[in-house]
Amino acid sequence: MLDLHILPKLRDSLSYLYIEHAVIQRYRQAVEAVDANGKTAIPVASLSVLLLGPGTSITHDAIKLLARNGCSVLWVGEGATRFYAQGTGETRKASRLRQQAALVSDMDSRRQVAIRMYEFRFGEPLDPDLTLEQIRGHEGARVRNTYQFMSRRFGVKWRGRRYDRNEWDASDPLNRALSAANALLNGICHAAIVSGGYAPGLGFVHSGKQLSFVYDIADLYKTELTIPIAFEVVAMSTTDIEPRIRRLCRERFKEAKLLQRILPDIDNLLNIHEEPEPDYDEDGALPGPLIGEELW
Repeated sequence: MLDLHILPKLRDSLSYLYIEHAVIQRYRQAVEAVDANGKTAIPVASLSVLLLGPGTSITHDAIKLLARNGCSVLWVGEGATRFYAQGTGETRKASRLRQQAALVSDMDSRRQVAIRMYEFRFGEPLDPDLTLEQIRGHEGARVRNTYQFMSRRFGVKWRGRRYDRNEWDASDPLNRALSAANALLNGICHAAIVSGGYAPGLGFVHSGKQLSFVYDIADLYKTELTIPIAFEVVAMSTTDIEPRIRRLCRERFKEAKLLQRILPDIDNLLNIHEEPEPDYDEDGALPGPLIGEELW
């Protein structure tokens, strides 16, 4: 049986790999991408997220090997700028999910988590009696100030956050850069969330979408990472925005040790504690106990 304890942990993994116009298949005990230029090996055992762009197809055996190695698979648009679908995460445990659901289901605890997220992100305290709507208002004001600050820092004119997902090329270079960088950050956070056993749809600040919690967590790092990256890329040149964003994001995510930080940050923000339970990662088909039944 595969020993999941010897697999690389999320924090030890590479961040992501984006592939388009290729066939992803299994070759012996590895996975490779086949395109017009030949075959390229994919380091699945040390990869966190595989982003599949347009023109890709993947075999059943390749998906199975990726899943066994804890590599999340995301189906995305051209340049990794849109999200369409996802695979499953690495863990089979539900302890974090149960605690997340309990917190988000109680309005007071949900509001307190949202306040901690704001304080984590901006380093300043909030009135503990603020409503969720007021917290969102404070957050929006701080983000707008960040855009203005980066505009002055990099000498790039800021005209506001405007983009049309259905007309990508109609957006100005800076908005395209921001969208591309944020899509990559969302993918990394999504992989960490499902790897840790959290539910991507149970958000605290965001709500109503299947990726609400992904947006919550990605927002924690935007002012540190993706916003300055986007302004820096556009300040250098307005050509080849998307590939340059992908390269710089990969570099800066690694420098910031982002994959090492995401799950501990989530655990701390939600005050998650370990619960005794069987090791479902050893046997994903092991049935759990009935409610109220002793864990065996």
